[in-house]
Amino acid sequence: MAELKKTLGFLPLIALGVAGVIGSSWIYTNSAFFEQYGAGGMIFGLAIGTLLAACVALAYAELTTLFPRAGGEVVYSFTILGRPASFLTGWMLIGAYVSSLAFYVTAFGLLLGKFMPVMEEHPLYSINGEAVTAPVLIAGVALTLLLFALNWWGVEVGAQVQVVLFAAMVVIGLALVVVGFAAGSPGNFWPPYAADHNALTDTLRFVVPGMTYMAGFGLVAVLAEDADLPPRRIARAVIWTVLLAGTFYCLVLLSSAWVMPWEEVAGMKLGTIDAFKAAGFPVLGWGAFAIAILGLLTSFLGLFIATSRVVVAMARAGLLPAGLARLDARRGTPRNALVFTVVVTLALGWLGKAAVVWFLDTGGIYLGAVWIMVVLAKYALPRRYPHLAARRRLQTSWIPAVGALGAALVIVMALWPGTGISLVWPAEYLILGVWLGLGAILYAVSRSLPREEALDALLGEYADTLVEGAPEASRGTRP
Repeated sequence: MAELKKTLGFLPLIALGVAGVIGSSWIYTNSAFFEQYGAGGMIFGLAIGTLLAACVALAYAELTTLFPRAGGEVVYSFTILGRPASFLTGWMLIGAYVSSLAFYVTAFGLLLGKFMPVMEEHPLYSINGEAVTAPVLIAGVALTLLLFALNWWGVEVGAQVQVVLFAAMVVIGLALVVVGFAAGSPGNFWPPYAADHNALTDTLRFVVPGMTYMAGFGLVAVLAEDADLPPRRIARAVIWTVLLAGTFYCLVLLSSAWVMPWEEVAGMKLGTIDAFKAAGFPVLGWGAFAIAILGLLTSFLGLFIATSRVVVAMARAGLLPAGLARLDARRGTPRNALVFTVVVTLALGWLGKAAVVWFLDTGGIYLGAVWIMVVLAKYALPRRYPHLAARRRLQTSWIPAVGALGAALVIVMALWPGTGISLVWPAEYLILGVWLGLGAILYAVSRSLPREEALDALLGEYADTLVEGAPEASRGTRP
């Protein structure tokens, strides 16, 4: 079985991971969250959500040291939990990633439209009460095709672009933080909660949304086969992705509540963007807007690459058509999987933001299910492969279970009406049911490979390590 070309170093992998997690809307919708939860509720709740995501990341890291292969979660669940669990995991991942990708198709143009009125001209059609205009659709389709082209010749091109965009995001973020804290006052932030609100309640209410802010950190594990790194360094990259992304979120949000009284920021239209403009730093206000654009581009790019790798893994295991696992002989790129990704993205993306948000809102359920499956695989490993469990370099005991409980809470709150992140009845419940039903049909008609054959395709050289007494794969023993 051909393997993906190993071209990613540690920095590109971190850039794909961290920048893939950091989205765009948080930096201008934080005003609404400040109003609802207080600056303290949003920031401290996000910090707790980050720690819970880090608990799950420990399970990812532990399994990545053993199975650093494309598809990450698909590989762990197939190897340890079996074929049905692996299909569920992969199908949930595709659902979550494609929902975000489709959202970005029109979100890019709509974000530009906040300061470019031309994007709102020439409406083509309206779905779910929102018009889709020609400039918005053209911009989104062009961006999608550009990302497709960047990855057609190999992940290293897209990774280099990601590093540049990530560096720009970090520089602008640091400027916001330095100026915000230097020019602002702790009195603007303190007290961080509204006088008539309960601080503990407001903080806990944002923990679940905070966990969803960290969605996407698993793409580091998904890209493990592309990395020219020892498994232990890939595992560390998973954990660093969560911690760095969470820190970036919290510091930038705190700077906007420091440079201006957060109660005033709560009444602004564009959150951090307007806060720095009102504080007398219009250039940094535009910088915050640039972070929104950069966050969208980097998330789009990271998830686009990751989706193709999930498709490859599922195809290798016989969970999707085998042709989707085929790699270009010379470049080692999954071109069929990339075509699949771009087709599905555009097939949903034309629906527009207001309709695609239905798909996007179900993503928390999908990712919550994936996190739970990874943690279950971590705890099932000693029973299935006790000799591999003994080799684990990260002994994390009970900590990942805490993260899994948080993921379960995400699912419960999304399904339970009236929680603030509940699915919208009936559209989003219907979409969830259709996605699960379609997955059940695909699983029923998929070609079941002999387990040994599927494991050989999924694990490559690491398949031998499943046999007790076998040496570790040569790449796994690199220092």
